[in-house]
Amino acid sequence: MSVYILIANILTLLACVVHTFMGDRELKIIEPQPGVDGELLKREKWTMARSGWHWISFDLLFATVGLAMINFSNYFENEKQLLQIIALYFLGYGLVWLIGIGISKRFPKNYLKLGQWILLFVISGFIYWGQVSMIE
Repeated sequence: MSVYILIANILTLLACVVHTFMGDRELKIIEPQPGVDGELLKREKWTMARSGWHWISFDLLFATVGLAMINFSNYFENEKQLLQIIALYFLGYGLVWLIGIGISKRFPKNYLKLGQWILLFVISGFIYWGQVSMIE
């Protein structure tokens, strides 16, 4: 067991829960209201955004389960390589998040208010250090 992987595992679990439940509640703020002009098109786009949102919720759940299996079992043969891939995956998510902020219209403290990239980089770092510290 690696403490680094355990911390990353806890962070991904918390992110999954918050993303799934609190995020869905926030999405309801922009849900189109019946009877408004263009409601059907807006409903379609909102539903696609909501589905994409929960696609990421599933990614976080899948990463949580995968990290737990790596940390608490011997199910996988090459755990270090899997951890390297997962670390790159979260690093990539963080970079895409930063790019998304960068190409969007600015508002005060946008990089801090939308600071999920920090969490993604922290998770990536813990996974990276966890695989580095694993005994061969």
